[in-house]
Amino acid sequence: MIIVSAGLFKDCGRCFKSSSIVGVGLGDTLAYRHTYKINQVSFSSSIPSSYYCCATLSKTMEEAKQTFDVDKAAVLVKELRKTFSSGKTKSYEWRMSQLESISKMIDEKEKEIIEALHKDLSKPELEAFISEISMTKSSCKLALKELKHWMMPKKVETSMATYPSSAKIVSEPLGVVLVISTWNFPFLLSLDPVIGAIAAGNAVVLKPSEIAPATSSLLARLLVEYADESAIRVVEGAVAETSALLEQKWDKIFFTGGARVGRIVMTAAAKHLTPVTLELGGKCPVLVDSNVDLQVTARRIVAGKWACNNGQACIGVDYIITTKDFAPQLIDALRSVLEECFGKDPMESKDRSRIVNSFHFMRLVNLLDEDKVSDKIVVGGQRDRSHLQIAPTILLDVPDDSRIMQEEIFGPLLPITTVEKLEDAFDMINRKPKALAAYLFSDDEQIERKFVQNVSAGGIAINDTILQLTVPTLPFGGVGESGMGSYHGKFSFDAFSHNKAVLYRSFAGESPTRYPPYTPGKQKQMKALISGDVFNIMLALLGWFKD
Repeated sequence: MIIVSAGLFKDCGRCFKSSSIVGVGLGDTLAYRHTYKINQVSFSSSIPSSYYCCATLSKTMEEAKQTFDVDKAAVLVKELRKTFSSGKTKSYEWRMSQLESISKMIDEKEKEIIEALHKDLSKPELEAFISEISMTKSSCKLALKELKHWMMPKKVETSMATYPSSAKIVSEPLGVVLVISTWNFPFLLSLDPVIGAIAAGNAVVLKPSEIAPATSSLLARLLVEYADESAIRVVEGAVAETSALLEQKWDKIFFTGGARVGRIVMTAAAKHLTPVTLELGGKCPVLVDSNVDLQVTARRIVAGKWACNNGQACIGVDYIITTKDFAPQLIDALRSVLEECFGKDPMESKDRSRIVNSFHFMRLVNLLDEDKVSDKIVVGGQRDRSHLQIAPTILLDVPDDSRIMQEEIFGPLLPITTVEKLEDAFDMINRKPKALAAYLFSDDEQIERKFVQNVSAGGIAINDTILQLTVPTLPFGGVGESGMGSYHGKFSFDAFSHNKAVLYRSFAGESPTRYPPYTPGKQKQMKALISGDVFNIMLALLGWFKD
């Protein structure tokens, strides 16, 4: 492998990047992995070598050998297994020390974390603090507070068949685990599962997303500084590095991302019978009744869409269903709140994140420009490719077979679909794959009950959006195509633990009944003992049944 640096052929003055040759394609073309800047906006992409000029070697072949590959991944796992086998990570003291170090890291490096999030996504400072720093810190604090309780064996009842006896459920760490994170909340969604893995006593490898390179680099540097490197590692990179990691045998893989890559992760895990948690996504619906407080409803929808990473959130509002009669009022209310939050020209607002990169920008533009969709825009629609911004956009009654209604949007576009009566929406929602979240705004308790009973989703919030994520006593996870497994709070500890069943018996209370030969009297005694009938059990214990 040769590593080169090159200028972009079409406009060397505006673009510069570091690239690595990762393979040879058809026609002797080279595939590059690179990060580059356009108009001071950083993002990752991939283009053919024919676009490059003036390529020069920037590293020697010896340096190129340092690339993280399958062999290095195997060595890494071997080192971590050695640490785990020593019992170091299982102790309460080690777990507490690592959680305290992460908490200290968040406090001391808050400014650097905010700067990295701004480089990757232009996240507003307050949004970065609330949605990433504060939530990660809360997870850490809860684990520190509850760890001793979580680790305690849980006593459970036993049956008469084992009398006299006692039993416990003992939580034990799974071993060496892999956490593959995503780019939209790159700090929170990297460290939150890592906190659960550490609390449960595991050795852990974190693979941050290369699409958020500033946060990935920061995590790699900070965890070396603050965490125990013999048990907690960070591997940076893209497809090649992730593939090398997935070739290894892990005791658990925790993946956050899209369904396509989720299938790849699950396939790789299946080769080793490795359990997985998949935090995916889907099209999260919002059902809006006409009896709501319209101003509050509009504010909470805006908060769950455009004030939540500009729509780039797995639990963010994806589309709205309401009645034909109520839709105009709802659109007016949303338009008013959008202006209140982001000004008359939302493209100038500093309170919205940008689209993560040019690929996702063009993906969203293509959703908007599809036939029979572009003429459905009722609010917004402006776009600025140079700054990777699309204005908050509302569309009304786009065709159900359009891409915007079939794919997870993951951006600032919000379709509104109308129905004659609200109950018609239930079938519409259930025809689609199960989402990670579903939302209802209504003042009708009967509608609320029907929604909870009949709509299947990873989680539900009534009369609000996204806040279910902040409740540590609720599990966060998907169902069906939106994922499997859950975490947050104690559920994070459980996600990386095995509940080991332990039965204790003494040498007293020995009964010959369980051993052959099974005479007629023994058979009667055994049946009486396992019948659950108190009278028969007493007769058996008194030796009433004879041959």
